Amino acid sequence: QVQLVESGGGLVQPGGSLRLLCAASGRTVSTYAMGWLRQPPRNQREFVAAISRSSSLTHYADSVKGRCTISRDNAKNTVHLQMNSLKPEDTAVYYCAADPDPKRPYGSRASHDYDYWGQGTQVTVSS
Repeated sequence: QVQLVESGGGLVQPGGSLRLLCAASGRTVSTYAMGWLRQPPRNQREFVAAISRSSSLTHYADSVKGRCTISRDNAKNTVHLQMNSLKPEDTAVYYCAADPDPKRPYGSRASHDYDYWGQGTQVTVSS
């Protein structure tokens, strides 16, 4: 199995940017489609972005499309989420997760399909 650790969160003003890092250990991350999901305060966990094993396919939630970019470096066993033009409604704990099912090559939008999770990193967008 794979262990995931997120970093890069913090407090940022509206319109600012953050780059989140997910560092994997144990099994190589290239085995999995990878996703970023988030849990806003007092809300359920929701999908943000996902990327296929080979990086050829990515997809995003409508709420972040055009502002976020997911990428991966299988050689370094890392996954990134670049977030630009941040809004207060982006405030959440952000989780990196691994989807092991080969029938979902691009990663799932459903949190229950992810088998492995990091501990999360807090992103707060506020002036």
